Amino acid sequence: MKKLFLLLVTLAFSLSCYANSTQGGQFKNLGPWQVHYIAFPSTFIQPNIAKAYGLERSNYKGIINISVLAKKQGNPALKANLTGETRNLLGSKQTLEFKEVVDGDAIYYLAQVDFRNEEVYRFKVNISQGNNHQVLSFQQKFYVD
Repeated sequence: MKKLFLLLVTLAFSLSCYANSTQGGQFKNLGPWQVHYIAFPSTFIQPNIAKAYGLERSNYKGIINISVLAKKQGNPALKANLTGETRNLLGSKQTLEFKEVVDGDAIYYLAQVDFRNEEVYRFKVNISQGNNHQVLSFQQKFYVD
């Protein structure tokens, strides 16, 4: 599984150029955390990886990958509770259902979203851990392969 995680992370960072985001490195400092995120079409991952993570590959499905790291030496990965939603520019809402993936020291959260070609989605993800609560907001334009 560690190799699958490394492949997914490598893919995520290589896709950051694709991601049409003004965030550059695609992370935000939120309270005590550094939150890394990326959204990309599910067809960018290989079928065996999608199967291993229970993800559906489709020209009209995207993947959201979020990692919550502590803002301290070594930036260790943290477990957190994530809930969220996304809306297109017309206001159509989808609830995001995150799956926690723990692979060694790495912890990340995956969700899927349905999309149409060249449609922009605004994401709002609530992140909580104990008494800490933060909101990650970003937008992404998706393209069909």
